[in-house]
Amino acid sequence: MAEAADFQGTSPSPARRWLRRTGAVLAGTPLLTGLLQLPAASPAEAAAPAAPRAASDDGSVAVSVDSLTPGAPAEGDTVTVSGTVTNKGKKTVTDASVGLRVGSLLDTRSSIDTVAKNSDDIGSPVGAEIDDKYTEKFTKLTPGVSQPYTISVPADELDLGQDGVYDLSVTLTGETSDQPWEQTLGVRHTFLPWQPDEADTKTKTTFMWPLISTVHMTAETGSDEEQTPVFHDDELAEEISPGGRLDRMVALGKDLDVTWVIDPDLLASVEAMTTRYEIPGENADDKNAVGGHQAVAKRWLTEVQKAVADKEVVALPFGDPDLASLAHHGTSVTGSLRHLKEATDVAAGTVESILHVTASTDFAWPVEGAVDPSIIKVSTSAGADKVITRGDTFEGGRDLTYTPTAPRPIGGGTTAVVADARLSTVFDGDMTRASASTQAVQRFLAQSLTLALQTDRPRSVVIAPQRTPSAAQAQTMAEAIGALQDSTWSQPQDLTAAAKSKPDPDAGTEVPPASAYPKSLRKQELPRSAFEQIARTQDKLDRFKVILSNPSRVVTPFGRALNRGMAASWRGRPAEAAIYRSGVETYLDTLSSQVRLIEKSDTKLSGRSATIPVTVQNNLVQGVEHLVLRLTSTNPTRLEIDGNAYEEQPIAVSGGHSQSVKFTTNANANGRATVVAQLYTQDGRPYGQPVTFDVKVTEITATVMLVIGGGVLLLVLAGFRMYTQRKRAAARQAEEREQENAADAADADAGDAKNPEASERRPTQESAPDTPEDAPEQPSDPAPDTAPESADPSGTGERVDR
Repeated sequence: MAEAADFQGTSPSPARRWLRRTGAVLAGTPLLTGLLQLPAASPAEAAAPAAPRAASDDGSVAVSVDSLTPGAPAEGDTVTVSGTVTNKGKKTVTDASVGLRVGSLLDTRSSIDTVAKNSDDIGSPVGAEIDDKYTEKFTKLTPGVSQPYTISVPADELDLGQDGVYDLSVTLTGETSDQPWEQTLGVRHTFLPWQPDEADTKTKTTFMWPLISTVHMTAETGSDEEQTPVFHDDELAEEISPGGRLDRMVALGKDLDVTWVIDPDLLASVEAMTTRYEIPGENADDKNAVGGHQAVAKRWLTEVQKAVADKEVVALPFGDPDLASLAHHGTSVTGSLRHLKEATDVAAGTVESILHVTASTDFAWPVEGAVDPSIIKVSTSAGADKVITRGDTFEGGRDLTYTPTAPRPIGGGTTAVVADARLSTVFDGDMTRASASTQAVQRFLAQSLTLALQTDRPRSVVIAPQRTPSAAQAQTMAEAIGALQDSTWSQPQDLTAAAKSKPDPDAGTEVPPASAYPKSLRKQELPRSAFEQIARTQDKLDRFKVILSNPSRVVTPFGRALNRGMAASWRGRPAEAAIYRSGVETYLDTLSSQVRLIEKSDTKLSGRSATIPVTVQNNLVQGVEHLVLRLTSTNPTRLEIDGNAYEEQPIAVSGGHSQSVKFTTNANANGRATVVAQLYTQDGRPYGQPVTFDVKVTEITATVMLVIGGGVLLLVLAGFRMYTQRKRAAARQAEEREQENAADAADADAGDAKNPEASERRPTQESAPDTPEDAPEQPSDPAPDTAPESADPSGTGERVDR
């Protein structure tokens, strides 16, 4: 902002303007005389007692202002200041006195900055001390000991005249043993805004109230039907628990006229906590660590719903992506802008489904409002037409004596909503100390009043504080907003209304060049490698989802995880960001590898044809489909797959099952042939790792068959010859026995005739040929030389027969 904009204009009151013009005319003559003379003290300063001189050991007593109420007093109010004084020196301070002094009117915004910078400088000018009765005295201040003080003064006693901001200082005077005279030993400067009457033209002030956190959810989910979410830490539970940062943001913001700026990822993460969730490495039986915060999450979401009811809600893209990093390093990586579009598309729906309000997605908010042409281009690429910037990085305008209104048309239908830098950054820093918080509130009010007094023209002022304020910072902001909303010079306004207000024709509309982008912010940006890894993971996800029967179980959690990988909250934490992105990619690789081919060992093939089984295993909980299994022979002249070099078969496997697919092979020659099995998606892209194995062909050739046939024939002929020879020999033997038997019978008959009794005693014998014990057996059919064909899948080292 140009320094010329620091000068405040006249009061908006017509009567007060007339009095000031009259006073200027009456003061003209003394002023001309004063040009030829040395400067003289004002009557008020001349009547006031001289201020005690500063101590030689500067600031030996620390003075704090822990409370100042009311922050912007009106007529009839009593101003109460309280705090502590602490002797930091080595000498005891005696006759100490704490009093208030009203200094000069601070008529520029830069003068307020100067006083704030030197707020404890005892050498800086202080005004006249108020009446002695409004002091607090201490007999002595022992080294290292703090003493509280409280001083209450009616506003009428402060002798405040012209509207504006006054330097209000609390001073401690006293003596030490080595310097026994009254001296100023400590001081604390603060600000006292004074405008008791309602302004004719009030400044319309928009305060953005951010509900944003860091990344907590991973891409991993449970295998159960509910897909139990997995968090990489439990810090979010602490933030939403009573007294936590986000709990305080909601409790404080519900009573303020603010515009809620929400990261949908925060709402989605808390909603995931309303059911059981897991944290890796935690004890599953510990209810406080795993699924023990459902009640806390439900309560917090209910409170948010109440707080945003009837309030304006602006939804950032899901995960609050780092727009500057994307513009400077991500646009050269294919697909990066796709993630920003997806994050924007799901933002409004997420907010509406959880909070039941309609959120605006028209606003983009780069980190700290710093922009250049590339950031503007990226910010509006997903549909936003309003970019929240900040005045310290955006030109205010030439020769302006006031701070211009917030909206600036920058071309292409885009509006830059320029937030006031001083008001937006006043709450940075440690606000846990009451003195720091009080000083921030008074400085905020002082800057706001000084801005309002710059001109009579209507203006809209936007305040964009830090993205993730601490609980103490939120408390301080709430106190400041509450005081401002009760003030006489400001009125609240929604962010959308501020963006639509009439632009100042004299305000600067030129977007700062890339060279003007702050180097400190550029050093914190996500590197190109981050977007390359996100793109690589997205490519793997695209290949994986096409084979799934229910792809939403994978696409949704991984898609949101990729959005989180681009979050602005990773700034300043490069190692943690890299670990998160790698975790997402590694987990996706793990899931993809659950669908794979089972390794096969070398296979033996006997015969001209046979079937080779290949097994596909699916260890996912859901089925896979739209896959093709291709079996390819690297030497088709030796081994063909179904008459070709390769064969393909469609694959569909239920979750937790395996399927064996059989391929018909034909052998043309003996030897070893290498076979490759590979899964493909329907678009022809390889899926997973191939499985390679060798098939040893032992086919029986025609020559061998002739040799074997000849040998068999010779055996048969030899057997037949042996059979006929034995048969002839048996016949001869039978004939010889018959002849012998006949001769024996004749001899017997002759003998019986001589001896009849012997004939009666000899038994009768049947005439049948005897069968010799060594008679040859009948030849049997030869046993088959191959085993029956098996339809089962081949195992390790299995012999595949025809």
